[in-house]
Amino acid sequence: MHGKTRSSAAPPSLTDRDGIPARRHFLRAAGATFALLVSPLGRAAASSLVAVRVWPAEDYTRITLESHAEISFKYLTLENPDRMVVDLEGVEFDSVIKHLPDRVTAEDPFIKLIRAGRNRPGVVRVVVELKQATQPQIFTLQPVGAYGHRLVLDLYPTTPIDPLLALIEKSSPADAAIGDDDASPAVTHAVREKQRPAPPAEQRVNRLITVVIDPGHGGEDPGAVGRRGSYEKNVTLRIARTLKQKIDAQPGMRAVLTRDGDYFVPLQKRVGKARAVHADLFVSIHADAFVKPDARGSSVFVLSERGASSAAARWLARRENNADLIGGVNIGSQDGHLARTLLDLSQTATINDSMKVGKAVLTHLGGVNTLHKAHVEHAGFAVLKAPDIPSILVETAFISNPEEERRLNDRRYQGRMADAILKGIRAYFDENPPLSRVRVAQLN
Repeated sequence: MHGKTRSSAAPPSLTDRDGIPARRHFLRAAGATFALLVSPLGRAAASSLVAVRVWPAEDYTRITLESHAEISFKYLTLENPDRMVVDLEGVEFDSVIKHLPDRVTAEDPFIKLIRAGRNRPGVVRVVVELKQATQPQIFTLQPVGAYGHRLVLDLYPTTPIDPLLALIEKSSPADAAIGDDDASPAVTHAVREKQRPAPPAEQRVNRLITVVIDPGHGGEDPGAVGRRGSYEKNVTLRIARTLKQKIDAQPGMRAVLTRDGDYFVPLQKRVGKARAVHADLFVSIHADAFVKPDARGSSVFVLSERGASSAAARWLARRENNADLIGGVNIGSQDGHLARTLLDLSQTATINDSMKVGKAVLTHLGGVNTLHKAHVEHAGFAVLKAPDIPSILVETAFISNPEEERRLNDRRYQGRMADAILKGIRAYFDENPPLSRVRVAQLN
């Protein structure tokens, strides 16, 4: 029973309790890693999936199965080759689930292919063949917004990507310098060995300013939707990419995106990425909506110490903070540290710096678009809660306003908006240069 036919076929049934010892023996003999997880749900009534989605990204790939009813499931992971097997109980094998294999792209860093079929009456089996070993996180989400019940399968690499190391490896000799607090000596030496000859002395910098740009929403979370069908997540990514190109072209500056594709990043991880790369500034880009289509103009927000500066700001912060509910976060994997962050004296100083950069950016935004408010506003945005990094949230325009929606989709307008944000950032750092590193190691 241990021959090629069995090893290449789907594994034995996951629900036959009498066969569990034999199955475990089979898996051990086959060199498989057995990780069985049973959902706490009972057998669900037969139902059809309403949607299947796959969101590939460098950090992880997400598979989402959506249904009108809660999905009961069991799964296991196998090695040699690496794959994951998921049994969906009480789910019909229909045209929706049949299209799941078509959702996989060749560029997906984790998934080679997906197979799905009826395993036995009332049970659909999904086999995910992997390109590498993964650490899966599988969880369910209750209905929220336009979504029904969702089963989420997140495939993470066994060794998480280090944002700082990835940034160092992408840096070129002309625009990369590392401080003592940026990387270990071993990393610095390794990067030195990989680099080309040193650039001319006049091109060298001793202190790079790192700006983390956060395109709001993404993946499962589309953000606001305009009347013409524009998604906020797409607009923010285009503006963020344009801003990154402009920042990277500045001497002594570099930019990092929290996401560079259409996938969801939890709010806590966005802040965590900024801290991991020792950011000097965090800029979150949005194009939100309001209940009235005539709302218009650009705004800049910073974290509030006491409360929102207006009812609209409070409403907007609550809406943005719900991104994790819509995008889908595995609550069990969150440490909650940032969510529990208290505003202490150090954060108060950070908010003061955030106000300075916010005012500078707002001034230049006024040359591109009408200002919704002529002053920087305050609200409790979770994505602005890095205690040691000046952070601002830029509402570029209201995508719910038909005229502004049209402008937000115009490449020239996106470029002008990025220029205005860059000018504000440069004006801030001209007046408030970042602190020097203890020692700077030039890459050469």
